[in-house]
Amino acid sequence: MKAYLDYAATTPVDPEVLEKTLPCLTENFGNPDSLHAYGRTAAYALSEARDRVAHTLGVRPSEIYFTSGGTEADNWAVRMLGGGRVCVSAVEHRAVLAAAELCEGGMSVLPVLPSGIADVSALGGLPSDTGMVCVMAVNNETGCVQPIGEISEYCRARGILFFSDCVQAAGSCDLKETAKVCDAFSLSAHKIYGLKGTGALVVKKGVKLRPFVAGGEQERGLRGGTPNVAGIVAFSYALEKAQELREEFYRRASALKKAFTDRIAPLGDRVRIDGENTVPQILHVTPARGGTELLNRLDLCGIACAGGAACSAHSALPSHVMLAMGRGEEEAKRGIRFSFGRETTEAEVLFAADKLTECLLET
Repeated sequence: MKAYLDYAATTPVDPEVLEKTLPCLTENFGNPDSLHAYGRTAAYALSEARDRVAHTLGVRPSEIYFTSGGTEADNWAVRMLGGGRVCVSAVEHRAVLAAAELCEGGMSVLPVLPSGIADVSALGGLPSDTGMVCVMAVNNETGCVQPIGEISEYCRARGILFFSDCVQAAGSCDLKETAKVCDAFSLSAHKIYGLKGTGALVVKKGVKLRPFVAGGEQERGLRGGTPNVAGIVAFSYALEKAQELREEFYRRASALKKAFTDRIAPLGDRVRIDGENTVPQILHVTPARGGTELLNRLDLCGIACAGGAACSAHSALPSHVMLAMGRGEEEAKRGIRFSFGRETTEAEVLFAADKLTECLLET
């Protein structure tokens, strides 16, 4: 038996989404900036996709900027929104942290509690020149849901922009409610059964966004380059479906997570379940022993899981998320993330839990 439990890294393309997208890869392949019929057909598909995303999110079509993915959207927001110092939570995705380090106004770090939740009380200590606060809606390693509503209220009362990386939130959180509390937020297609290489940055009306890619008039002259029409169309349908199935998926994933945690409960202190207030599709555990060797053994058993974020999978460094939660360096290298998708079965979850148990009980 095999079990793919790494949906937080990437999802397969939804067959219905692919079917609706195929015409953009075959007969409707024109450049949307061309003035002939082929171009007009592609431009119409692009416009429809923008409207579909806007309707799904409850925002204006003019507030949506399509990108090559979540990393680009994060970089664009952090480096090209507002001014002054950027404050980032200590558990942000590397795309946000690395982009903040490049900001001329400097950066500060909002700590998190041992639970993995941002320490809202620390907002009072923000430097006076802070122009933007960046806190992700759902952490990509632990699945912790962050108090973005409370953080947003604090920022708005002080005229500070609030940006949220919502890449891991799209499958289980109500994005219309999320959109209400953000000045800007990012999304990625391949986390919600769309095509890799597509994402979006949503920037509310009235918030000034500076150009990110020069060389063309696409995306209102702020991001040059021929649009990935097929990817954008797929993203629009994938996002729409993810939000339509959100509540059903939340219930299924909750049952799967409970089945997994119940199965490994006899391990006791041999394994620690990390984080609080987490989404049901992400389960992060820290075994008392393990690390890369344990991940390799699980892989040989047919189980696909992760030792943290996929973008840092080849790094020998400890997880910055675990370090921010107060873990020691050695412990921060042992974490394992299991993440579930719409196709995940209870049999797969129990198989993975049993194999993890076998590995940890071996002397």
